[in-house]
Amino acid sequence: MRSLLFVPADSERKLARGPQSGADALILDLEDSVAAERRPFARGLAAEFLAGSEGAAYRRYVRINPLASGAALDDLVAVVPGKPEGVLLPKCLPEDLLTLDHYLAALETAAGIAPGATRVIAIATETPAAMFALGAYAGVSPRLEGITWGAEDLAACLGGNNKRGDGVYDDVYRLARSLCLLAAANAEVQPIDTIYADFRDESGHRAECVAARRSGFVAKMAIHPAQVAAINDAFSVAPEELAWARSVVQLFAENPGAGTIALDGKMVDKPHLTLARRLLASEGQ
Repeated sequence: MRSLLFVPADSERKLARGPQSGADALILDLEDSVAAERRPFARGLAAEFLAGSEGAAYRRYVRINPLASGAALDDLVAVVPGKPEGVLLPKCLPEDLLTLDHYLAALETAAGIAPGATRVIAIATETPAAMFALGAYAGVSPRLEGITWGAEDLAACLGGNNKRGDGVYDDVYRLARSLCLLAAANAEVQPIDTIYADFRDESGHRAECVAARRSGFVAKMAIHPAQVAAINDAFSVAPEELAWARSVVQLFAENPGAGTIALDGKMVDKPHLTLARRLLASEGQ
């Protein structure tokens, strides 16, 4: 996955347009973009969408409400029978994955779904407590496949109202982003960058995509279909990158005892070999 597009689950029009966006995954949103009184309606639409899209070329996720909200279990009861590829858990702490795992296991059994089939992406920086727990995700649940972050809820908790001074995140949000990346690497799951809120700012969005890929993120979330193409472009492995990766792997295969090898006038070593293998693996090679 490179691009994950949020789609309000209470909008029939946006649900219908989502598959045309080119996104690798759609996130049917039952949380922030849906008013509380419309949640039952949104759950019904999400269930219908999932039932009619099984086997689609894109992946299907559902952002449920936080476990502490009292609405999460109702969300899961409505959508798990539709066999989504996974759920996004907001305001997540590592121990929340265990609770969610119990819910999912029971619902999968009731629906005749293979145990563990429903994966989880944790939104892991939305509260101050969550920030201090980011190193504890490794080994908690085999369902965990990604960790992402968000600034809006964290800003609300902190009483902040300016996350981007001069177009750059303030320090606390840069910390959240960096810790998300490190947490995902430590847990050996996918690091997924957060949304770029101003969907009309194409140049700013593209620059942030490039910077996220350069840092080590493998995907980015979107709030508007117009953002998908830039995300897919930034997070795709370029042909020249694949050629470099193949050359590095081949060189070390031919020189198994070498620690450092010259390639095109530059020295490459074992960290370069690790990167080369990751690039090839991301393309199924």
